[in-house]
Amino acid sequence: MKERGSTNVNPKDIGFLALIKEDFITHDKDFFEQGLWAIVVHRFGNLRMGIKYKLLRAPCTVLYNVFYKMVQWTCGITLPYTVKLGRRVRIWHHSGMVLHAESIGDDVHIRHNTTMGVVRTFHNFELPIIEDRVDIGAGVCLLGKIRIGHDSVIGANAVVLGDIPPYSVAVGSPARVAKVLNGQK
Repeated sequence: MKERGSTNVNPKDIGFLALIKEDFITHDKDFFEQGLWAIVVHRFGNLRMGIKYKLLRAPCTVLYNVFYKMVQWTCGITLPYTVKLGRRVRIWHHSGMVLHAESIGDDVHIRHNTTMGVVRTFHNFELPIIEDRVDIGAGVCLLGKIRIGHDSVIGANAVVLGDIPPYSVAVGSPARVAKVLNGQK
């Protein structure tokens, strides 16, 4: 198994430029959407990992690190290239966003002040997995090695410390499933 962050984890079923165009359309064709900037830098960070020779990859790594810090400082969004990011992910707002997950699926919507990451020190690889079509409200914390099921909604300011099944609405601190969507069980 390859070390995390050592390969290009951009979606394989679409080329880089087509992926950037799709992200642009997802962000309402607005070049000034800061979520778009974070995602484009993320995609570039992964693209460079596909360069076979480290000597050729080095200038791209320097450029990626500069852009990554610029997005952190100007937009308040931290989205490391090591996150496996799906297609059509929408970051609706900027500021206070730490998006350090194992993976974020397709068609996920993320709002401001969202934190995804570890639950405690020295557990750096216990990261959340967000499946497809999840809608994440403002101020949400998704912490630890948890799975957020597809087609779920996480309510504003929820603190999620355990798995959320598919088709669920989770609210509260700590979060609990308040409703099941679409008649699913």
